[in-house]
Amino acid sequence: MLFERIISEGIAHNSYLIGSGGKCAVIDPRRDCDVYIEIADKNDMVITHIFETHRNEDYCIGSKELVSRCGAEIYHSAQIQFSYGNTVREGDTFAFGSLELTVLETPGHTEESISLVLCDKDVSPNAYMVFCGDTLFAGDIARTDFYGRDHRAEMAAKIFDNITKKILPLGDGTIICPAHGAGSVCGGEITDHPLTSIGYEKRTNRLLLMGRQAFIELRLNESPYVPPYFRQMEKLNKEGVPILSRLPYFPPLEIKEINNLKKENAQIVDIRSPTSFASGHIPQSLSIWRDGIPNFIGYYLDYQHPIILVDDFNVGLETVLQHFVRLGYDNIRGYVAGGFPFWCKSAQEIASFQTCSVQHLNNQLESESYYLLDVRDIKNYRSVGYIKGANHIYVGELPNHLDKIPIDKQIIVYCDAGYKGSLAASYLAKNRFKKITNVLGGMTAWKKAGYPIMK
Repeated sequence: MLFERIISEGIAHNSYLIGSGGKCAVIDPRRDCDVYIEIADKNDMVITHIFETHRNEDYCIGSKELVSRCGAEIYHSAQIQFSYGNTVREGDTFAFGSLELTVLETPGHTEESISLVLCDKDVSPNAYMVFCGDTLFAGDIARTDFYGRDHRAEMAAKIFDNITKKILPLGDGTIICPAHGAGSVCGGEITDHPLTSIGYEKRTNRLLLMGRQAFIELRLNESPYVPPYFRQMEKLNKEGVPILSRLPYFPPLEIKEINNLKKENAQIVDIRSPTSFASGHIPQSLSIWRDGIPNFIGYYLDYQHPIILVDDFNVGLETVLQHFVRLGYDNIRGYVAGGFPFWCKSAQEIASFQTCSVQHLNNQLESESYYLLDVRDIKNYRSVGYIKGANHIYVGELPNHLDKIPIDKQIIVYCDAGYKGSLAASYLAKNRFKKITNVLGGMTAWKKAGYPIMK
């Protein structure tokens, strides 16, 4: 039996390849899909089937891209209308040598969510693994808020019932293969375990242990963040993501090209550190550090205007490009040739804003001449606490709440460590706020210094 888990960093996405007898199947493939072909070829197998556990909201499904390379058949739920592929229903089975996959309909995260139960018939008719997509995670249960507040109780009940009545009865030894790991926006507190089992989740998963009614009540009172790009992902994944055949050409751009693209309202993304960005950057650019790209471009970038990257040394940009492609940003045009140093040496305009230490911030607390902005997520704001006088707006929701921020005051921004603060500060600067300071080290440094925390 062949089994491979393929991890897409940043979006914490897991896809899987299983095979036997010269045939293999891919479950929830990503868009940059060469890896599946390479694994199959290395093991003298042919990819014959591709399964989608649901429509997905947080990344582009790579099924059509993979079919263009290998000619396999795509399968997904019959519960919503996809414009491509074949539909499956409860109890449908598929064989790959000694392996057999059986479909379970497990709605709750979405109406069309399915799980796939794997048996190795040469060993036992019992379930060996279950690929449960965005239904059950290690230590967590998938979010159930996509159909609006009026349907939260209904969807929470569905996912809990499907887990307890269809997945858990597969047996304690059954290995759970979820579509996401820790850090995914499709869960809340996914445990950092590569795999888990039904027995382990029955004993340790706090959401299962609280019982059905308590779980439903919990979900009624939750308000997970919904990045705007989710709508684009759902649309693309239902209609079929455009086929690339390869990663887009990603050229170095000369100064003249960049200035021409700026006239087209180009979106300039600076992936350098907060300290570098604050010291100097291209005017109107956004500060989104490398590791933050998968989590935050979907809040700030559109799919129409060209995207330009800015770095210092232009190292490892292909990995950065993959993040954009996985979220459907095919409008990325290139990067600044020679990096930001070349922009400076070309006598181009440079913008900047202030930074400060937590010591400086502490000395300012008695003043009323500033507006203190906390841009951490709500969980950290509540659990860790906040600095006296802080106004809370999550960085991802900042574009919808600019009217709450006084444009005539000094804005002091802080987050966990300074990175999200830099993003917030760059967006404020882009929207004509002039007096901006980012607190370097953020709440981490504030706690380290022993300053008071409000709760």
